Amino acid sequence: MLLADLELPAGAWFPGHEHPVHQLVWSARGVVAVTAGDAHWVLPTTRALWVPAGVWHRTGAVGNAVLRGIYAAPQRCPVSWPEPRIVAVGPLLRALLDHLTGGQLADGPRRRAEAVAFDLLQPLDLAPIVVPSPLDPRARDVQAAVLADPADRRGLAELGRAVGAGERTLARAFTHDCGMTFGTWRTQVRLRASLPLLAAGQPMEAVARQVGYSTASAFVAAFRRSVGVTPGAYFAS
Repeated sequence: MLLADLELPAGAWFPGHEHPVHQLVWSARGVVAVTAGDAHWVLPTTRALWVPAGVWHRTGAVGNAVLRGIYAAPQRCPVSWPEPRIVAVGPLLRALLDHLTGGQLADGPRRRAEAVAFDLLQPLDLAPIVVPSPLDPRARDVQAAVLADPADRRGLAELGRAVGAGERTLARAFTHDCGMTFGTWRTQVRLRASLPLLAAGQPMEAVARQVGYSTASAFVAAFRRSVGVTPGAYFAS
């Protein structure tokens, strides 16, 4: 297991890349984000993301952060999840990661600490937020409008008039190209937009309004249906 600490200013992103080894993306301080394909995760210090070897991804900082990269050779690693998985970082795992990066360890103690750290990597049943891009150029124009303002309340018919396409044509494009209805797709956009706001500690009511929900309860319900837990549970210590 190799470890590295990197201080990242807010908004800094690494270019897309992949590793020949597994990586555990974790922020020792601050909040980081990871994008892999169409999936997106935001990670407070209590969450980490396991990225298997060979998975293309981008990593960045939501705010000023200390990114801790933990790398493990597949042939020496007991964890073999084929897809990215989010894990909880409790006090014991955090202490072990701090211990492993805190100085020079002899081979024996290091291997024992690594074995315990691997045992503590328990995946959480949390779904990533997925925002695929449509292929149809008019649907892409709709995508650009919604991404620019997730709180835009216009329906697909109104958005269609703005881009010169019928509601049914656009609905078919989103279903065919994105594998979900436009309504579901827009919900994912709104939830993705909410993550940095939640990570910054903004009140739930303010976050809900900024991403297009009239009430905090409606936003929390949508978040729970998509991710599997409430926003409060996701960002809980």
